Amino acid sequence: MESIRAARRRAPRAPLLPLHLDPAAPAPLHRQLYTEIREMILAGRLGPGARLPSSRALAQDLGISRNTVLLGLEQLWSEGYVEGRVGAGTFVSQTLPDGLQTAVAAATSAERSGRLQAGPSDRGRRLAAAAPARIAAGPAVTPSDAASPAPGAFAPGLPDCGDFPFELWARLLAKVWRRPAAALYAATDPAGYRPLRSAIAAYLRTARAVRCEAEQVIVLSGIRQAVDLVARVLLDPGDVAGMEEPGYPGIRAALQGAGARIRPMPVDAEGLRPPNGGRAGRSVPRLVCVAPSHQYPLGVTMSLARRLDLLAWARAADAWILEDDYDSEFRYAGRPLSALQGLDADGRVLYAGSFSKVLFPSLRIGYLVVPPPLVDVFSRARAALDDHLATAAQPALAEFVAAGHFAAHIRRMRRRYEARQRALLDAARRHLDGLLTLVPDAAGMHLVADLGPALAGRMSDREASARAHAAGIAAPPLSAYFAGRPTREGLLLGYAAVPEAEMEPALRRLAAALRPG
Repeated sequence: MESIRAARRRAPRAPLLPLHLDPAAPAPLHRQLYTEIREMILAGRLGPGARLPSSRALAQDLGISRNTVLLGLEQLWSEGYVEGRVGAGTFVSQTLPDGLQTAVAAATSAERSGRLQAGPSDRGRRLAAAAPARIAAGPAVTPSDAASPAPGAFAPGLPDCGDFPFELWARLLAKVWRRPAAALYAATDPAGYRPLRSAIAAYLRTARAVRCEAEQVIVLSGIRQAVDLVARVLLDPGDVAGMEEPGYPGIRAALQGAGARIRPMPVDAEGLRPPNGGRAGRSVPRLVCVAPSHQYPLGVTMSLARRLDLLAWARAADAWILEDDYDSEFRYAGRPLSALQGLDADGRVLYAGSFSKVLFPSLRIGYLVVPPPLVDVFSRARAALDDHLATAAQPALAEFVAAGHFAAHIRRMRRRYEARQRALLDAARRHLDGLLTLVPDAAGMHLVADLGPALAGRMSDREASARAHAAGIAAPPLSAYFAGRPTREGLLLGYAAVPEAEMEPALRRLAAALRPG
């Protein structure tokens, strides 16, 4: 018994699997499950030795019976795609039955090669040329709230850190730094700690359908550093960069700081509307920054048709796309769309994500995934700018991700944030009726509360935000996220870090602050 428990403790935890089963489809659910997992294995998104979630966890995640899951797993086992280990779980076989994984990987590589025409900017080439001889590669992070709200309920962009496994985190840090190898404390790789880059790449391939290897990942401190690096390498001063309107002001500032001219691009119910026009020039963007999975701050998910339109435009305009995927992990309803980068066959999409929003803000670790032809120039440019991010937390985070603790934490917080969104909506119906209008969101960590007609007739969203601030409520105005004239006003209410018991009194204070008199 003790040996079985020890085996379970040693076994890596299972990753999140983005499986999509359709009860209305002709194929039975167990066959759909078998097919989707098989395709993930053959495409290399689940590598040899990768652990699968337990049948119980899969049944719970998918909302189907455990017997249905067992039927699908038995088919995979009988065909040699997976294997069981006593007391440890189910794993992808080390040797696949028909050798197709190598063929699929080779086909994907061939498909992506030879299509890239655009190259780095003159500034990017100068940065690469200025780098020292030794080098590597790495990524970026994502937004925090725009208006720097005061501490208090409903500050958007803040995760709940109360139940983060800090004891585990401390053990991982101690394990690494009690007797660190010389290569670790003398690390000089500008792209970041190699095992962390490998763990990030494996996670993104499985959970977000991002097509990448560790060499393409650069570890950075945040979205603004990612935008700054991308702009320095791919843009020359005066080049046009497009960004969502409304959008995250930190991205706007980073682009302007790099000398780009900003072109606001409207966001509608399907997401960002791609620009018109041909090749990038004086008025056509050379780079477009977009958050397709969950637009910040409106929460819109870009439709598949709009994603394909944007990729087609980038191909025709010989332009780049920077995909900000900062809170894609927190989706509560509907079928999640894969990352835009996974649809890109031309190597035009750079992909940025963050751990700070998911784990705890002071971690300040994110990542940027660059197309293979740009790995060398980005690595050299990174080294020319500031060498590398601090290494202290990177080894612990690498094990946290690789061992499955990250996926487990996401599952736990996803359930909690979904419950908190429901609690916010329920309390808002009781206390904010006639003042603010909130609607459910299928993802994210905040809701946009539109000003009701009567409230909008008495004050702007900036005044409403100021009154909330005076009542101890952090609720930034939506208008602050527009570069031009705002077309919509409201307040951003972040719910992820607000316990349900604190929502009622906080909303009562907010309602009192917004009522007349």
